[in-house]
Amino acid sequence: MKPKKSMEHTISFLPDNIAVRVMPGENLLTAAALAGVYIHASCGGDGVCRKCKVELVQGELHSEHTTSLTQEEMNKGTRLACISTIVSDVTIRIPEIVRSDGKSLKSKPKTTRTISTKSLKKLVGTWKITPPVRKLYLSLPPPTLDDNIPDMQRLIRGISRITSEFQEPDYDHPELIHDLSATLRESQWNVTVILLQGKQANEPERIIAVEPGDTTDQLYGLALDLGTTTIGGVLIDLNSGRIIAETSAYNSQIGYGEDVISRIIYSQRSGGLRALQEKAVYSINNIIEEVCRKVIISPSDISYIMAAGNTIMAHLLLGIDPKFIREAPYVPGVSQFPLTKAAALGIMAHPSVRLFLYPCIASFVGGDIVAGVHACQMHKSEKISLFIDIGTNGEIVIGNCDWMVCAACSAGPAFEGGGIKYGMRASNGAIENIHIHQDTMDPMIVTVGNTNPRGICGSGVIAIVPELLGAGIIDQRGKFIDNKRHPRIRKGSDGWEYVIAWSHDTMIGEDIVITEIDLDNLIRAKGAMFAGYQTLLESVGIGFADLDRIILAGNFGAHIDLERAIAIGLLPDIDRDRFYYLGNASMLGCQISLTDYTRFRERTEVRQIMTNLELSDNHNFMNYYMAALFLPHTDSRLFPSLSY
Repeated sequence: MKPKKSMEHTISFLPDNIAVRVMPGENLLTAAALAGVYIHASCGGDGVCRKCKVELVQGELHSEHTTSLTQEEMNKGTRLACISTIVSDVTIRIPEIVRSDGKSLKSKPKTTRTISTKSLKKLVGTWKITPPVRKLYLSLPPPTLDDNIPDMQRLIRGISRITSEFQEPDYDHPELIHDLSATLRESQWNVTVILLQGKQANEPERIIAVEPGDTTDQLYGLALDLGTTTIGGVLIDLNSGRIIAETSAYNSQIGYGEDVISRIIYSQRSGGLRALQEKAVYSINNIIEEVCRKVIISPSDISYIMAAGNTIMAHLLLGIDPKFIREAPYVPGVSQFPLTKAAALGIMAHPSVRLFLYPCIASFVGGDIVAGVHACQMHKSEKISLFIDIGTNGEIVIGNCDWMVCAACSAGPAFEGGGIKYGMRASNGAIENIHIHQDTMDPMIVTVGNTNPRGICGSGVIAIVPELLGAGIIDQRGKFIDNKRHPRIRKGSDGWEYVIAWSHDTMIGEDIVITEIDLDNLIRAKGAMFAGYQTLLESVGIGFADLDRIILAGNFGAHIDLERAIAIGLLPDIDRDRFYYLGNASMLGCQISLTDYTRFRERTEVRQIMTNLELSDNHNFMNYYMAALFLPHTDSRLFPSLSY
């Protein structure tokens, strides 16, 4: 549940009178960066460099490592922003930066904007607690000479008497029959049946398990996001719809290749496909063990698994040869996956548990995108939406309730820290936000976990590019302007570079830099995404101005600065109120479907109206791509709010 506004605190920054509202416990340096307020900070948040001194004018801050300041400084209200957290409304004065000649240098506040989740309910709506499986407790009369129908018929009769359903439930696997008679008698005819909903509304339920005694209070489902890099799991109490445990872990397949193409290639080796499938199952089992450990239940207590992943991940999990996905005309082996018994794949589950995989659309537009579009109900809205999932393989969907066109474009790993000299994933020590003072050229850096920096993640790379551009350090081609005389701007082993953090301030004992090669990789990645938007828009005869909303999916969007993403040409320059952040849309779709079977059935509507557009040999895409290799774009009319 989202905290109430009354729990938030207001930070007022002087002398610019900028105010921002944050949650209790927010780091002051992080809050300042989000507000566009520059504070000289180079150590990332460990209280070491002592450069981020501010004056506490009013209110209260909680500060760690107070020994970093003298008692006299503390008495005067001096605090270090990087080790201070918010516990009340506060007023903070940012000291002026004074040059050696005595001249004061002021840093103009910068416009920043995160994509708000406040209107998430408008996208995903509400859902009922009607899961695809349910439990029913029965106290059956034992057989007699006058009532000696078979045990299964006795069970079905008992169910029918309670449910008053027009159709009797069915059953479909021999394991159930083998153990049924013994289970009924050992439990003295008091049992709980697990019923699986029919595929269609008019189909009967199926009996998939019989448990001794009353276990109706123990009904659990698992939602799985089968990512190429990370697999996430959410355990849901299907009686209440409440999330009771969640976790994530690296996909163990990463040892056979960091991207899906590498894994397809590996799958063609002798035993390769089997090895990849086993690693996928191993990763899922780790997730199951972890969530079950958190709430002290057995994996056999999970009654249904709802999963979504890209097309390749789904093929590898089911052991389907993905060879032809990477060969023209790029055809997957299957797009609709059968309801599968999880245990048959080696997944730790009761033999009755079904694993459902969201259907894919094409080779590189998978079930994770279908789940995301399903979650935000594009198929129900007349509004024209642009759905974007930014990653190594960027997926895009444009449309509404009448039509949808989708495509995938290979953006490369830059947005996830890959292909960047000091790139890393968004974990502790990753630089995630940067401001550069336009006069001093010195950076203000914020790291994940507020520790010394050890690299730079995707959101940090996006943050630094417009900063370099605005400070006149690089031009709109992403090339360094070499007439700057500053120690941070230098020629390194890979050409021109900017020093973000000096070695004595880093966790790795090296200077952390951004190079011209890094910038080129980012420009090509954002160019591919923007060209994808334009190609899809052109295919349906509309422009950016016709979009009612842009929905950004994926964990990447949680930290992205909207203004900066627009400034580099990653996102279109339209009314900022039209942007929505959905989060892990794939997981959200699985959670909704796992909880509400009526919403779950609507997935077929999504798939039926989605049409894939192949970009790999599309001439218009290539033309748009070449035009987008500029900051923000060669066509300035597409970015009317920007001026460089």
